[in-house]
Amino acid sequence: MGLRRDSLKACPREKKSMTLQKLFDLDSPRNGASKLARSRNGSPRKECQDSENEEIFSLIPHCSVIYTFNNPQESPSQQDLKRLKLIQLLSIIKCSKTAFSREVLSSICSMFSANLFRPLPPSKTSLICILPDDDELVATPSAAWSHLQIVFDILHRLLMKTDPKELREYIDHSFLVNLLSLFQSEDPKERESLKNVYHQIYSKFTFYRSFMRKAMNDVFLHYIFEADQHHCGIGDLLEIWGSIINGFTVPLKQEHKLFLTRVLIPLHKPKGMQAYHRQLAYCVSQFVHKDAALGGTVVRGILRYWPVTNCQKEVLLIGELEDVVENIDPEHYRTIALPLCTQITKCLNSWNSQVAERGLYVWNNEQFVNMASQAMEDVLPVVVRGMEKNLKYHWSNSVKQLTQNVKEMLQGLEPSLYIRCLSRLELEESAAQHREMTRKEMWERVEMAAATRNQCVHQLRCICVSS
Repeated sequence: MGLRRDSLKACPREKKSMTLQKLFDLDSPRNGASKLARSRNGSPRKECQDSENEEIFSLIPHCSVIYTFNNPQESPSQQDLKRLKLIQLLSIIKCSKTAFSREVLSSICSMFSANLFRPLPPSKTSLICILPDDDELVATPSAAWSHLQIVFDILHRLLMKTDPKELREYIDHSFLVNLLSLFQSEDPKERESLKNVYHQIYSKFTFYRSFMRKAMNDVFLHYIFEADQHHCGIGDLLEIWGSIINGFTVPLKQEHKLFLTRVLIPLHKPKGMQAYHRQLAYCVSQFVHKDAALGGTVVRGILRYWPVTNCQKEVLLIGELEDVVENIDPEHYRTIALPLCTQITKCLNSWNSQVAERGLYVWNNEQFVNMASQAMEDVLPVVVRGMEKNLKYHWSNSVKQLTQNVKEMLQGLEPSLYIRCLSRLELEESAAQHREMTRKEMWERVEMAAATRNQCVHQLRCICVSS
């Protein structure tokens, strides 16, 4: 009986210990990892991935067929079929939760190249008709945009979901250069998609950033110094550069300062600058915000490329200079005051009323007046001469009224200096009048001497004939 009781007591203890051991085994990390490994290597998920890959491989041939939409032999039903296949491929990439294999990535990137990298038609846009906000008016929509839009969406999704190191083999330097060439498209929708994709690549593919900046610079330099036609994508590329410049750290690297002086400032030179001036001015202002000492370089560079006969460019550049002066380092005021005020004075003397009024409105800017006051002894004589010329000879009454307002403002700032400048101007005008009178008297004497000589020659001829 005793043995039986002991055995009965031992049994529950043994059962209890086995139960705890099993619980420990169930809760152990090794057991969890093994279960997770079994679930990962399980057949349902692998079969799902295989079926996805097979479906992608079946869609790629349909998506890689190119339709021009200009050939009457192309079937509209086949075009619609390709669009449906592209939508199916986009849906698969959106919903997929696993990484794609190298074979799948290679086939998808080949499909991108087949659809996107195509010869663009020659530009039909004239430089004269390009205005800053008229892109939609002069745009020529691509006939294949119904397909290209989905291709860009697929590329965007693939860049979001895939590790850049896995795509590095397929999105290489040649792929990026071909993307840049598409910015010449006249379709603003395509350029907008290109801009988003190119900026996304720049953000994620950090190992390509230096090459991408250099490639964009090559496009700018070719446009400035070699191309004679309008480039539709300069504004879009400058928008990308605006976000890049915004991320530059201070102090700026020498490479970035060279980009300002060798690329951005010369971009003020081309005839079609109006089309991208807003983006260009933003990039330049970002540099001045980050390093105020660059303001002098910007002002002198813009003055170097000042237009002679393009009034629209003059109005835009006056506004840009006004913005630069507001952010420039005050230590550079004295060095830029005279050349800047000299150019503004030429503008307020312009026979184009818009240029003249814009040049006069600059004097309402408090920061500009502070800049000019740093070298008022040199600046005021130039400005006084220009304003007195306006008051006497300009054809526009509104320009004369604005000139009078600026004159009263400057007289209030420096009354004694203004009076001296006026008296000096009067002396110069009287001296110029005296020189003009002297010149006329000399010509009159020359004409009289010539007439007397001709008369004498005529009399001698008459005597010779009579004799």
